[in-house]
Amino acid sequence: MAAHPVDEKLPALRMATSGLQHVAAMYAGVVAPPLIVGAAVGLSATDLTFLTGACLFTAGLATFLQTLGFWKIGARLPFVNGVTFAGVAPMTAIVASTEDKSHALPVIFGAVIVAGLLGFLAAPVFCKAVRFFPPVVTGSVITLIGVSLLPVAFGWAQGPDPRAHDYGSTTYLTLAGITLLIVLLLRRFTRGFVKQIAVLLGLIVGTLVAIPFGVTDFGPVAHADVVGFPTPFHFGAPRFQLAAILSLCVVMVVSMTESTADMLALGEIVERPADERTIAAGLRADTLGSAISPLFNGFMCSAFAQNIGLVAMTRIRSRYVVATGGGFLVLMGLCPMAASLIAVVPRPVLGGAGVVLFGSVAASGIQTLVRAGLDRDNNVLIVAVSLAVGIIPITAPEFYHAFPETAKIVLDSGISTGCVTAVVLNLLFNHLGKGREAQDVTHPMESGQEIAAAH
Repeated sequence: MAAHPVDEKLPALRMATSGLQHVAAMYAGVVAPPLIVGAAVGLSATDLTFLTGACLFTAGLATFLQTLGFWKIGARLPFVNGVTFAGVAPMTAIVASTEDKSHALPVIFGAVIVAGLLGFLAAPVFCKAVRFFPPVVTGSVITLIGVSLLPVAFGWAQGPDPRAHDYGSTTYLTLAGITLLIVLLLRRFTRGFVKQIAVLLGLIVGTLVAIPFGVTDFGPVAHADVVGFPTPFHFGAPRFQLAAILSLCVVMVVSMTESTADMLALGEIVERPADERTIAAGLRADTLGSAISPLFNGFMCSAFAQNIGLVAMTRIRSRYVVATGGGFLVLMGLCPMAASLIAVVPRPVLGGAGVVLFGSVAASGIQTLVRAGLDRDNNVLIVAVSLAVGIIPITAPEFYHAFPETAKIVLDSGISTGCVTAVVLNLLFNHLGKGREAQDVTHPMESGQEIAAAH
């Protein structure tokens, strides 16, 4: 019996290039949190490079846990794990509230360890939520994941620094457009292996095109060390403060909610639906990876939604491909020079490729919604309201400005708020009470007189 595509082992060259493509797609997302938090702490350039390398290294370890797994740990799906951006705001708040900045990172690491261990213990209970995720809910959440990620691609397309005078210049947007065009042409006019690595080729060609514009910076390669290792507790032994622990426990709940949605989305895409056992194992991998990460000076880890788009677009579903990507991440953590090669890719080039990747996630969500029965009024209302609530942080970033910072950790995540809304509305409309039969109304705007006439 042939192996499922998820368990397929590809030839070495395809495995390496496809794995590298996953790393290229998520690299910017992994290095951004340590750069932001490190800058808030006031780290030197050397320590900032060390912190970034540590996060790459721990992302690789967490990816191994998720894709290869052992015992009851790991979803064994093609998931890339890395530093979750949801923790950036509370971590910078911890830094701001710590008088001695040299203690800030140890306080963060201590809070991440506790949050990770508590999340690990809660995984068997948290996974029970899968029963509340029928297609109308999963389709809404998958669509929201894609839509929520698109602004990231648009931000990359405008340049590396929002405060720079040339942010959003025609040069940056042109480079993003050229990269997007290259990816589209490769997807349209090539076949087989070349078609599957279209994103990687688009990033390479886009980077080369950017050289004459002076956008490509090879400085990181020239100044990077060949060998380095994230020495355990480089910034000091973990410190445990209740306020910091509570804030990162909230982030862990948000992260577990998003990971559950991501696993359901990826299960649909690779045609191996994620059941309770798979989700519990995946959450254990996320939380254990988070608990281990601070030992090597890394932050909280979570599944990366942007790589779901790459799986959806390329149709390469092998978890061993993503495990190979995890190997590259570990290598980058041990070899800063290797990490700097990915850093050479200009942000506008990443932005052009990101439009395809993140748009593919949204398209997968729409495909799921088509199967969810949108001819029924109840389901249309669930999708309409959950998408609207989930898009609030994107279209109106200051919408929740009057809420406490702790609440905003959840509310500012459109994926989390949209997911909770979809689950609650599905229970309300499709499960609680008898109410009107869903088939009585074919459109949410249908008038009451038309319903009466039908009866």
